[in-house]
Amino acid sequence: MDNKLFHHIKIVSQALLVTFLWSTSFIIIKLGLSEIPPITFAGLRYILAFLCFIPFILKDKYMEEISNLTANQWKKLIFLGFIFYTFTQGTQFLGLSLLPAVSVSLILNFTPLLVAIMGYTLLNEKPSRLQWSGAIIFILGIIYFFYPVSIAGNQGVGLIVMSVGVMANAGSSILGRNINRSKKISPLVVTFVSMGIGAFMLLIIGFVKNGIPSISQENWLYLLWLAIINTAFAFTLWNHTLRSLTAMESSIINGTMLIQIAILAWFFIDERITLTEGIGMVIAVIGAILVQLKRNDKMNRTA
Repeated sequence: MDNKLFHHIKIVSQALLVTFLWSTSFIIIKLGLSEIPPITFAGLRYILAFLCFIPFILKDKYMEEISNLTANQWKKLIFLGFIFYTFTQGTQFLGLSLLPAVSVSLILNFTPLLVAIMGYTLLNEKPSRLQWSGAIIFILGIIYFFYPVSIAGNQGVGLIVMSVGVMANAGSSILGRNINRSKKISPLVVTFVSMGIGAFMLLIIGFVKNGIPSISQENWLYLLWLAIINTAFAFTLWNHTLRSLTAMESSIINGTMLIQIAILAWFFIDERITLTEGIGMVIAVIGAILVQLKRNDKMNRTA
């Protein structure tokens, strides 16, 4: 086999592994929520993940970088920690306590659409026709999935919670892009500082609201797996794959998560989907992928 082809297959396989790990997070969280309150659960996951990064951040160059952060940079990183970890992750865990895993995953796919709109408004990044087409297809898929609308029990609250989470997620994407686009702060420092701030806030809120929970050995294993494998390892591997994958490839691979979550939820927590929901889900996935693609004809001509 050609070395270049082998390398590409290897990278694609690694990216698929990451999306599989992220998909299992939804199932593991649903299982752990039977014992651990959602906000506390989120705080513990990201505190443990934050601790995983400490051995890497202790290198002189990173410690010096942190000590040299300006007041404005600290403000941005603190705000990023609040909106990406405290709000986005907090609402995701809370949403999973109120809604089926597939519904939460589907609603989170609104994020690229909001990012495209906010990027146009705040960063002057104009969406392409392909992206606008994807947005329309995605919305049609969402309508098809949820039609006819039937909200029972706490599902209405869950939809409101996830709406806040999607807006926070989109806002964090814009702020994260603004921070990373300047290339003045290394990605590891951005992740370490913002995750630490957001995770501590989640934990404080969780402890104040629900007290310190009694956690079984099984759920400690869930927490350690989520922190070490599905967060620290998976995010690092995903960033590695982005060095080689095109925007289209990474978008398509990331888009498979919704299908993976649906299959895992069916088998492990008995969350079944109807044929209509399945069709709507596939339509939404196609739309979400198109929204994440951005044509750059000038680059294509010079490549």
